[in-house]
Amino acid sequence: MPQSSSRISDRSAKHLLIGSIEAYSGKSATVLGLALQMRAQGLDIAYAKPIGTCPSEGVDQLDEDVRFISHTLGLSAERVRPTLFSLDEATIQQQLSKEKLVYRQEVESVLASQGEDILLIEGPGNLAEGTLFGLSLLDMAEMSQASVVLVARYQSALIVDQLLAAKQKLGDQLLGVVINDVPAALMETALNPVKACLERHDIRVFGILPRTAIMRSVSVEALVHHLQAEILNSPGRIDQMMVEEISIGAMNANSALRYFNQAHNMVVVTGGDRFDIQMAALESSTQCLVLTGRLSPRKDVLDRARDLEVPILSVDLDTLTTVEIIDQAFDQVRLHEPIKVECIGYLMEQHFDTQRLMDALGLSPAVTA
Repeated sequence: MPQSSSRISDRSAKHLLIGSIEAYSGKSATVLGLALQMRAQGLDIAYAKPIGTCPSEGVDQLDEDVRFISHTLGLSAERVRPTLFSLDEATIQQQLSKEKLVYRQEVESVLASQGEDILLIEGPGNLAEGTLFGLSLLDMAEMSQASVVLVARYQSALIVDQLLAAKQKLGDQLLGVVINDVPAALMETALNPVKACLERHDIRVFGILPRTAIMRSVSVEALVHHLQAEILNSPGRIDQMMVEEISIGAMNANSALRYFNQAHNMVVVTGGDRFDIQMAALESSTQCLVLTGRLSPRKDVLDRARDLEVPILSVDLDTLTTVEIIDQAFDQVRLHEPIKVECIGYLMEQHFDTQRLMDALGLSPAVTA
């Protein structure tokens, strides 16, 4: 931080552990959104993800969440703690055969304060994950003396049961919660009775974030990776082309066009021999065309796709398997696109009470001396 800054209150570093009650609830997005909000208050931020869950295919094998968040925030090396291991099958099997208790010591060392105002720690995918290694969410909170904020994806008002059960396990370590991905039709339910009930049980609700198509979207580049697809044309910028819906082209062309016109920013999956469906898809809000059966499209389809800059992917899979893989990609959507950074920044600014969180942590904004 600049030398001209000073702290109103105690400058000792705080530890905030972001956890969840189930995987893919929005932990990484919450960490990034919090970091952006707190840095705007002049706080010196550090980031840690001791257990990797998104290993890179690159040489350095750095967790992709760590890479993306640290790069997006422009964190210096001393403000990014190393990931100790990835929670993959090989590591689990090794731990099953010979339990390595030293993980706790390593994590304690990694999470030690190094002069930052706050260390944001991204925790395991749920309350139980990491228990085999002595690194469950509660274990990690206790060894780092961190306060916990849980991110919970809203499905129904029964989310209260899950958060009350989490409160019983975490006790005073639980600072509060963020309710994420709330459908517009259910916002009133979440904002009023659900929030009121949680607050009555001494569970602070720091934010209720609405569902947005952008945060649930998947890039065409990600679909290529998940499907191990061949790109038949070269539209470029597939990392920036976002897909929000999936449509299956299995009807006649006239019916398909009416069906496609009701969708928005979709990926259309159809057989490589269905030229009529392919052309109909290209005349609608299609961001990507996936052809099954490893069949090549006709030249007029490729020409039209080129004109519209719509990527065509070819997969050696049947339609059902292709759709299942894409559905899984939507269920396990990651944060790794710049447009999502802008979106989470806006959502946190509008729907998250950063000041209340900072007060609960005993943090104050930096002020100019």
